[in-house]
Amino acid sequence: QVQLVESGGGLVQPGGSLRLSCAASRSSFSIYAMNWCRQAPGKQRELVATITTGGITHYADSVKGRFTISIDNAKNTVYLQMNTLKPEDTAIYYCNVKYYNGQDYWGQGTQVTVSS
Repeated sequence: QVQLVESGGGLVQPGGSLRLSCAASRSSFSIYAMNWCRQAPGKQRELVATITTGGITHYADSVKGRFTISIDNAKNTVYLQMNTLKPEDTAIYYCNVKYYNGQDYWGQGTQVTVSS
């Protein structure tokens, strides 16, 4: 069973920055992609950013130019640098890891609150 450990959430003022990280425990299988999703109160979970182990990235339109996803393949760790945060970015952020064998795991979530 793969374990995902997330960190980096918290309270920040509008315009501020936070960096999230998510480390996946070792597995016999290879990772295909690592994603960040978020869920705000009363809303569906949405994909924020994704990165493959080959470095291909994709961002939701709402975060393009403000968020940057990166990956450390040696550490099985994905990062999300969030700049120019807005109140509408407030949500629980979840890490998701997809393996080539089809396995799919989720982190426990970390709260991000953007408020003055």
